[in-house]
Amino acid sequence: MEPELMATRLAQVMTDPDLPIADALARLEEAGTGMLLLAREDRRLLGVVTDGDIRRHILAGGRLDEPCHRVANRAPLTGGPDTTPADALALMNHGREFVVNQLPLIQPTGELLQLWLRSDLVSAEPVALSAVIMAGGYGTRLRPLTDDMPKPMLPVGDRPLLERTVRRLREAGIQDVRVTTHYLGDRIASHFGDGKAFGVDITYLNEDRPLGTAGALALVNRPAGPLLVMNGDILTNLNFHALLAFHREHRADATVAVRKYDLTVPYGVVECEGTQVKALQEKPTERFLVNAGIYLLEPTVLGCIPPGERFDMTELIQVLLQQGRTVVSFPIVEYWLDIGRAEDYERAQSDVETVRL
Repeated sequence: MEPELMATRLAQVMTDPDLPIADALARLEEAGTGMLLLAREDRRLLGVVTDGDIRRHILAGGRLDEPCHRVANRAPLTGGPDTTPADALALMNHGREFVVNQLPLIQPTGELLQLWLRSDLVSAEPVALSAVIMAGGYGTRLRPLTDDMPKPMLPVGDRPLLERTVRRLREAGIQDVRVTTHYLGDRIASHFGDGKAFGVDITYLNEDRPLGTAGALALVNRPAGPLLVMNGDILTNLNFHALLAFHREHRADATVAVRKYDLTVPYGVVECEGTQVKALQEKPTERFLVNAGIYLLEPTVLGCIPPGERFDMTELIQVLLQQGRTVVSFPIVEYWLDIGRAEDYERAQSDVETVRL
């Protein structure tokens, strides 16, 4: 990369350690580097912050108004002024237990020189992901809208919900898309055809009878790499590259995307031991992580799904846990909406005017 471009990148990613985490997220998205370098005016590297660092902080109950140095890796993998491109690639591949995609270069004094990305050193490769969109449901809670239209084909703004999902997959570099169908599946197939007009390759997995939220995956030919599975009624601008990086970093067999959900009790809660009142809490809020309907599965996981039987994703995850396999959660910080009810559908129509979806 040209020195001027390297200098521009360094200016984009060099970040004050006291910057709030919410602002750091925005800077990560704007820079598109997957990493911020924390430094003050002397340009000495104090730590790095990645997308995964922030999502782990959220899982631990951390707030987004905290300074980003709270989530920083203070002993990152680095190179020096004499690091060659070959050295840098070797460090990215073997310097940690998992492959990394960024390498800061620093002086012996710790002063930042530049940030190298894997894409600077090797040709871009297609994203090693294929996708399955589960689009066979009846959408009963949205009747009468779904009386003669499958829920994923309901228009959100100027195009069907499912078309928005396919477009997001294409933009992420995902070419191989399978769509499971059952209820009014012909409406989906007639709109998308083989997917070429939408920049992807689409094949259809028709369920003769409903097979649950995971059963249709037994119909999928085992892919070479991880399989992204999404419910067809999800509207989101989730960063699929961040999801894949998180999955690989944790060497997961399955990654479940989750969303924070706050539930406020509308009454004062009384804590008792027997007849004795121990405490009063006025309208407390409980915080949960809810299933966001998006999963990343290793190919071997598909062997756990019984063919031809109704089988839900919750059952699959339980089987994996019983087998002692690695299942991790990935918190969604981007826009996400499950369009299950009429009020959700109305909200989607307004959100699409202001959010890039």
